[in-house]
Amino acid sequence: MAANRIMKKNKKVVVAMSGGVDSSVAAALLQQQGYDCIGVFMRLGNDPAQMAETPGAAPGDRDDTASAEVCSPPKAARPHHQGCCSTADAADARYVAGLLDIPFYALNFEHDFGGIIDYFVREYNRGRTPNPCVRCNEHLKFGKLSRYARAIGADYVATGHYARIGHDAAGRPRLLRAVDESKDQSYVLFGAPPEELSRMLLPIGEYPKAEVRRLAEKYKLPVHNKPDSQEICFVPDNNYARLLETRTPEQLRKGDIVDNTGKVVGAHAGHQHFTLGQRRGVGVAFGYPVYVTGINANSNTVTIGPREALLHRTLLAREINWLNAPPTAPLRCAAKVRYNSVPAPATVELTAADTLLVRFDHPVSAITPGQAVVCYDGPRVLGGGWIDEVRE
Repeated sequence: MAANRIMKKNKKVVVAMSGGVDSSVAAALLQQQGYDCIGVFMRLGNDPAQMAETPGAAPGDRDDTASAEVCSPPKAARPHHQGCCSTADAADARYVAGLLDIPFYALNFEHDFGGIIDYFVREYNRGRTPNPCVRCNEHLKFGKLSRYARAIGADYVATGHYARIGHDAAGRPRLLRAVDESKDQSYVLFGAPPEELSRMLLPIGEYPKAEVRRLAEKYKLPVHNKPDSQEICFVPDNNYARLLETRTPEQLRKGDIVDNTGKVVGAHAGHQHFTLGQRRGVGVAFGYPVYVTGINANSNTVTIGPREALLHRTLLAREINWLNAPPTAPLRCAAKVRYNSVPAPATVELTAADTLLVRFDHPVSAITPGQAVVCYDGPRVLGGGWIDEVRE
């Protein structure tokens, strides 16, 4: 351990601290390993209480409240905003940084994050289902935050994601699934720029969640029993339609619900209220389970049908991000089409510089345009893209 600490001494790492247990333990582990840690909280402007405060510090402005003596400890039982970037989360991150005696900065990313929200709204209005967490990692954590880290001379950016960075025989970095596959978050990191892999640290990917909480107790971090955030941070009540109605009220229009023959069987208040594969809240009773099997923004129709109508074997993805050398021929791998799905056997092929054809061995349910398809070779993340079209 001593030799390891000497090797890492003076290696500077910017740790994205969200105020949760995972990023807090990530900071503590890296400090124990001998890294020179700098805690950073990204102020995104999505919390009404946060937006009422004085704007967050500009890059390079230290938050001088980062000491245990002047920060109030988090209260374990307090009501908690369900996202990951609220004022309460900022206070928790600041307090943990104070306990660890590391510098702490709050950076104002509100303008950049506004683009993520705009993308979210735009995709729903197109009849697609967006994934803002992947976009946030791609553009903010391993985009703007990485540029900030370079600007202050930091060697790495670290987060509390459940994933790992490994190396092949030639020493090249590889993104890997977490040891705890039930918590694996490698799917949401597929969009990270390939050149950033060598500058990424993902220290908690080696541990199961229960061990991370145990480590938080060991390091006496008061967030050890803080609940995990479950929802998209700018939709804390999980009411996507309300956000869309606020942002683009003219886009939510009444339309028809049809069956797979095109027959009108009901009405809806806006196709944005639905997602592919949805079963509850469809608003039409057939006497047997029916699912949302199609959304057409152009005709403002929602199609419902049996579960079998959700099964498809082929998709086209665009905006491809391949983390290592892209395939030059059809490639066998496993692919997953949503965060909580299991990678399924498939053959993938780059049919153009920015188009990926994915053929699954067996039909997959609810392949959803707007979501990502991510390809794996065992634990290794090869890359992926954004689902644009579903076929056969």
